[in-house]
Amino acid sequence: MDPHDDNRSTPATAKPTQDWVMRAAPLPQMERFEAFFQGHGFEMHRHDTYAIGRTLSGVQSFQYGNTLRNSLPGRTMVLHPDEPHDGHAGTEDGFRYRMFYLEPAMIQQVLGGKPLPFIKGGISADPRLFAATQVLLQDMDCAIDPLEMDDALFDLTMALQSAAGVRKGRHTVDYPGAQKARELLMATLTTGVTLDQLEAASGTDRWRLSRDFRVLYGTTPYRYLTLRRLDEVRRLIAHGMSLIDAASMAGFSDQSHMTRHFVKTFGHPPGRWLKMLNAQRSTLGATCNNVQDV
Repeated sequence: MDPHDDNRSTPATAKPTQDWVMRAAPLPQMERFEAFFQGHGFEMHRHDTYAIGRTLSGVQSFQYGNTLRNSLPGRTMVLHPDEPHDGHAGTEDGFRYRMFYLEPAMIQQVLGGKPLPFIKGGISADPRLFAATQVLLQDMDCAIDPLEMDDALFDLTMALQSAAGVRKGRHTVDYPGAQKARELLMATLTTGVTLDQLEAASGTDRWRLSRDFRVLYGTTPYRYLTLRRLDEVRRLIAHGMSLIDAASMAGFSDQSHMTRHFVKTFGHPPGRWLKMLNAQRSTLGATCNNVQDV
């Protein structure tokens, strides 16, 4: 089957005339979405999750590691936490893709304190990785059973390690200490936390904590807290809350503070993100199909 002819997730075969984003029902510590961009997708940005997915049609081009990458159907994109990247269409036809954002904490449930796997170049042709992402890259309205989710996360972690290869020469890390710090960050999401409190919770000094946290969860404690707040902002505005109220509810000092972080993290302002989400809601439908033949 020609992947460029797979239009099962759209109600018509005509080429889309506007950008859109389709979000799946929320899962614990994971966001799944499908999107189409005609030209420029998003500015250079970074987030503290893995971004793993595949291009369904067209050419998906992005800067990653100071090099232009071109993703085509049949390969798997694996963008490491905190690695800057942008996104735009490689041809005038635009590109359509599916992606999931996965918190490194979910990978750590399987790794138990080992460094996060890193896929050099951000694109892999490893068939084990392609197969391991099948469940998580189903159509957006496919429900994933909790036990199926656990199996998928285990398979994904093993495939990431295999595709990344063994990384030697790493220092030892304090996994329990970093885990306790992360739990405190989540418990104080809207109120904030001090470095002294994080040191006390983790039982280590702030410099080792920052180093270990980055190795285990892909970013620093401060950016981890900021991105969890942005997750809350997106949830609130998707349910109709104003930007100013959502910023306040999520723990930001004001709307402009939130917007600056939103653009740095997602590559476009919250207003554009909401517009694309609403475009999807008004024009698209989907059926539950696997992507094995994409």
